[in-house]
This record gives sequence, C-alpha cells and structure tokens, in this order.
Amino acid sequence: MKAIVLGCGLVGGLIAKDLAKDKIFQVTVADIDEGKLNKLTKETGIRGIKADLSSSEAIRKIVVDQDIVIGAVPGFLGFNMLRSVIEAGKNIVDISFMAEDTLSLDELAKKKGVTAVVDMGVAPGMSHMIVGYVDSLMDETESATILVGGLPVIREWPYEYKIAWSPKDVIEEYIRPARLIECGKIVEKPALSELELVNLPKIGTLEAFNTDGLRSLLYTIKIPSMKEKTLRYPGYAEKMRILRETGFFSDTPIEIGGVKIKPIDLTSKLLFPKWELEEGEEELTVMQVIVQGKKEGKKLKYTYDLLDYYDKNEKATSMSRATGFPCAIIARLVAQREFQYPGVCPPEYIGREHKVYQKVMKELEKRNVFYKENIVGI
Repeated sequence: MKAIVLGCGLVGGLIAKDLAKDKIFQVTVADIDEGKLNKLTKETGIRGIKADLSSSEAIRKIVVDQDIVIGAVPGFLGFNMLRSVIEAGKNIVDISFMAEDTLSLDELAKKKGVTAVVDMGVAPGMSHMIVGYVDSLMDETESATILVGGLPVIREWPYEYKIAWSPKDVIEEYIRPARLIECGKIVEKPALSELELVNLPKIGTLEAFNTDGLRSLLYTIKIPSMKEKTLRYPGYAEKMRILRETGFFSDTPIEIGGVKIKPIDLTSKLLFPKWELEEGEEELTVMQVIVQGKKEGKKLKYTYDLLDYYDKNEKATSMSRATGFPCAIIARLVAQREFQYPGVCPPEYIGREHKVYQKVMKELEKRNVFYKENIVGI
C-alpha cells in the first residue's frame, strides 16, 4: 500500500516515520526542500521526492499512484493542495491549518468519492474530535471550551515562546478575527482579546486569549456557547498586540530607502531566530477541553487534559507528536477502509464514531500521548 506525505517539516517527517513502521506501507515524502528530504531519507530510508507543492499539476502527478495522501504543508499552500488531491480522486488526511473554509470542498469530494479528513492535528483535530464525541453522548450540549498551546520548557526573554512551523502561520493567528459562538450565534472578536489567567494541572498559571480555532465547529455542531483560546506564558499577548497595532504584521508593502517590503515578511525574518526551536530543545504541548451539558436530566462536565513533552529517545517535539500521531492513525484507518466518509470530514464527525474514537485514543496511548478524562456532575 502506497502512502505519500506532502511536506517534510517536523510534523510531516514524524507522520512519515510513524507510517513507515508498518510493513504494509511504502512511504514517500514530497517537499521542495532537498535538505530536509535528504536528512529524512538518510535517517530512515523513506523515499523522498523533490516537488513544488504550490503547483496543482505537480501534486496531481505525484499522487496519481498513491493509496493515501497526507497533507502537511504550510497554511498558505494548504487549500490549493487539498483541492488538487481531491481533484485527483485520492483520499487524504490533512493537518495543514489554512485560513480558507475546507467545507467548501465537500461537494467536490463527494463527486470524486473521496474521503478528505481535514484539520486532523491536535487543535483543530483532537480538540474537535473530543467535542464531537462528548456531544454525541449528551442529550443537550451547552458549552465547549478549548484551551491549547505549545510552549518551551525553558522560558527565555523576550518572548518565552518557540515554534515548530512557519512564523507566518503563527502570526496569522494574531491577525485573523476570532470567531466564537455566543448565545447560539457566531460572533467575531479580535485575536489576542479577552485575556485571562488560567491554572492548569502540573503547569501552573498561563494566559489564554481568543484565536480563530473553532473552524468547522462553527457550523457542524449546534452548541450555544463555544470558544477556543491559545495558551502562552503570561505577558506574551501584550507583546504581540504591540507589534500588531504598530503595523509589524501588515501585509501591505511600505517603502524604505526606495525598496518596497511587506512588514510581515520583515517581522517573520526577525522573529524566526528568536522563535526557532534548537535541535533537542525541550518543549511541551498542553490542552484542556471542557464540554458541559445534560444527560438524562443531569448536568455533566467532561474535562480532557493533555500534557505532552519532547521525546528525547525519538528526538520528536511534543507538538509534532500531538499533531502528527492523530493524523497518522486516521490515515491508516482511511487507507485500510476502517473509516470512510465520502466528502470533507472534520474531526468532530470522527468523534461520533465511537469505535473509531476509542481506537484513536488507544493508539495514542501506545505512543505515550495521553488524554486524561474527568467526568463530574455539576
């Protein structure tokens, strides 16, 4: 069985390695960066292909003989990549966090008979799957709150933050208005708004602020109150607001010394050395999902806590683990036809399939990724 991973970053590389552990898969990774490809192929023996993943024609060409496609490209490439794979008639499981509405491709996917699982990372991804699962257990779901963040273990001034992907994708989260559900209606609020301090198990106090992470949940499940907030060490959001309001995140070119540049390009170039994870640097992923509702007349509160750390043995970041493993697990299930859903399938739909949900959780535990469940009456 042939599987191809589009994108050879930290997450795409981990997905490829995980799939390659199964003898039934012949795994290929495609990327335009030969350095990343060479590093992965030398370490693992996985086949690498240099390809321009911004080209629809190139994508359709390299997926033509594949049984399953995994999307792990930067957000700005995501929508075109997803559409190109669907047009090629290939099943895909995708983690590329894109600004566009993936559900707009549902009709095309149905026409092509394609299962296209989107946003299958940690958040969106596991967060949505958990919400979908708990919602299917309730008679009436009243609220869902998702708190999530990736953080370095060692805090270094000035940002106390490190990333495992493109700086532009992170900055995009601080520009795009956050959509929430309040009183059953979609409302927009500025990103980085409604700052609050939260205390989380084994972590302590972090700050939480609005980001646009609900995505498909805005339309697929009717819950009157829903929000997603990003977690950082206290003080981070104020720094990002200062940069944003000063214009450092602007995409509009400005002229300096006769040269036109986009402020966001300069900002990304300056921030990346400050934000880049050094090889072997320890970091963590923390998430809490809280869903409240009624079952048989009783009010219940379901809480799921994730705390995952850098894997020293595998040299894998926690964010790549928390994001990549769910994607790899679902890719296996789709490839082996244990899960099929003609059309665009957001993770909350998978949560409704209890056998699949339980299998994902068990497979994650095998990889030492644990979601601690707590259910209480309120």
